[in-house]
Amino acid sequence: MAKTNPVIIVGVGPVGAVLAYALRAKGIPVTVIEALASPEIDCRAASCHPPTVAMLDELGLLEDGLEQGLVSPVFHYIDRVTGELVGRFDIGAMAEPPKHPYVLQWEQYKIVLTVLDRLKDDTGFDLRMSTRLTSIQQNDDGVIATVETAEGESVSINGRFLVGCDGGRSTVRKLLNIEFEGFTWPERFLKIDTRYDFTNLSEAITNRNYFSDPNQWMNLFKARGEDGSGMWRSVSPTLPEQSEAELTSAEAVEARLQKFCPSDTPYDIVNVALYHVHQRVAATFNQGRVLLAGDAAHVNNPVGGMGMNGGIHDAVNLAEKIACIWSDGVDYQPLFDRYTRQRRKGQIDYVQAQSIRNKETLGETDPAKRAEKLAAIRRQAETQVEHDAFIRRACMIDSLNDANATL
Repeated sequence: MAKTNPVIIVGVGPVGAVLAYALRAKGIPVTVIEALASPEIDCRAASCHPPTVAMLDELGLLEDGLEQGLVSPVFHYIDRVTGELVGRFDIGAMAEPPKHPYVLQWEQYKIVLTVLDRLKDDTGFDLRMSTRLTSIQQNDDGVIATVETAEGESVSINGRFLVGCDGGRSTVRKLLNIEFEGFTWPERFLKIDTRYDFTNLSEAITNRNYFSDPNQWMNLFKARGEDGSGMWRSVSPTLPEQSEAELTSAEAVEARLQKFCPSDTPYDIVNVALYHVHQRVAATFNQGRVLLAGDAAHVNNPVGGMGMNGGIHDAVNLAEKIACIWSDGVDYQPLFDRYTRQRRKGQIDYVQAQSIRNKETLGETDPAKRAEKLAAIRRQAETQVEHDAFIRRACMIDSLNDANATL
C-alpha cells in the first residue's frame, strides 16, 4: 500500500482534531469521518492542564487558545458547609513551575473549530461529515473502513491505520469487541451553564473551584463562552431516585446554585444537562492497525478536568509513533503495543485513581473522615513540598512523565 493512503480518524472531537493536526504537521495524510453534520458546540470539557498547554504550544495552537480561552493559574478548595477557603493552589508559586504555569480554560469545541479552520485548505486533510462508520476490515497492507453517507450510500475508505476517537460509546471499540473495563457511578451528574459572575459573591471564588459538601459537592469553573463575555459551568451529583424533570426544573436548578453561592438576584441559566458518569478503561488501545484514543479508550468523572487532557496526550503520543512508522519504516506492532502500555498506565495509575479520589474527597459523608480530608488539603496547600506534589498530580504532570517513561 502506498504511503499516500491516509490515517483514518473516526470522530472530530478535540482528540480527533488534535490528532489530525499533529499528523498533518508531520506530513501524514488524514481522512476524518464524523457522524454529525457539524461539530458539536458543547463546553463539557474546557480545562487544558500545563502539560497539555505545552503540547498545544508545540503544535502552534497556543496563540489561538490564549486569544479564545482563559488563563487560570490558581484553583481553590472550599468547604461549602462553613464557607471556608480550605486550600489555595497556585501553579505559578511552585518551586519549579512548568513552562506554562496555568490551566488554560479553552472549550473543546473551540479547539475543534480552530483546527478545522487551520486545515480547511490543506489538500492532505479530508473531512467527511454526516458519515457513519459501519464496519472495519484489516489486512496485511492496511485498513478498509466502510461508511454510510448522509445520502445512505455505502462507501469504502482505504487507509494505512485507523484511530477511533469517537467517544465513550465508540463504534470502533465495539466493532473490535474490546472490553470497556470499569464501572458506572450510581448517581447522575448535573451540569449547569450560567453567565452569572460568581467572583462578585466571594473572594474565595476563583476561575476554578471545588466545593466540598457531605450531601451535594460541586465543581465550579469559568470559561470565556461563545461571545467571550464569560460562561460558568457547575457540575454536581444527584440522587439516583430523582427524576430528570425534578432535577432540571428552573426552580431546582436555581435552588442548587443558591445553596453554594447565595445571590440576591436569580441566575441567568444558559444550559442544563443531566448525564451518567463512568470510570472505564479499554482492555487494550490497539488491535492490529486499529487504535483507540480519548473517550473511546477511557472515561472518568469530571472532578479535576482530566478527561480531554488525557485524550490529547493520547493523540500527541500516537502521532509521534505513527510518524516513526511512516518515515522510518519501523514495525508498527511494537510501537502500538507501547502506546497501549504508556497510555493505559497514565489512565489507570493516575487519571482514574485521582479523579475517583477527587470525587470521594469532595463528597465524604463521614464527619471524622471529612474533617481529616479537609485538614489534609489545608496542610498540602500550606506546605511547599506538598503543595507542589498536589499540583503535579492534579495537573497531570506526574501522569504524563511516568507514562512516557514506560517502555
